[in-house]
Amino acid sequence: VQLQASGGGLVQAGGSLSLSCALSGRTDEGYDMGWFRQAPGKEREFISGISFADYIYYGGSEKERFTISRDKNTVYLQMNSLKPEDTAIYYCAASSTAIHPTHAWEFQYWGQGTQVTVSS
Repeated sequence: VQLQASGGGLVQAGGSLSLSCALSGRTDEGYDMGWFRQAPGKEREFISGISFADYIYYGGSEKERFTISRDKNTVYLQMNSLKPEDTAIYYCAASSTAIHPTHAWEFQYWGQGTQVTVSS
């Protein structure tokens, strides 16, 4: 199983970005998929997840500005009203065993990460 994330970049505060992550390889299983981010000097933080049955759940306060969705084995993260503190490397992840996972250790597969930089 491989995850390929894309869509990061540089954006001004208040702007929007859309990330996508495509899962390939063994696609006959059902995967819960999620997004994490890691800022310099900080721990990896869970943002949001979506189950293979499209149940959506969020980890913190970003649900007001971030929206997760999926189309089969591609997961998206729409980020609006971005702030400088959203600057981080964003990672997608997938699990075929955990139910509604929120911890990094619950995810078996990880994308390579995509940099999001929000300028003030």
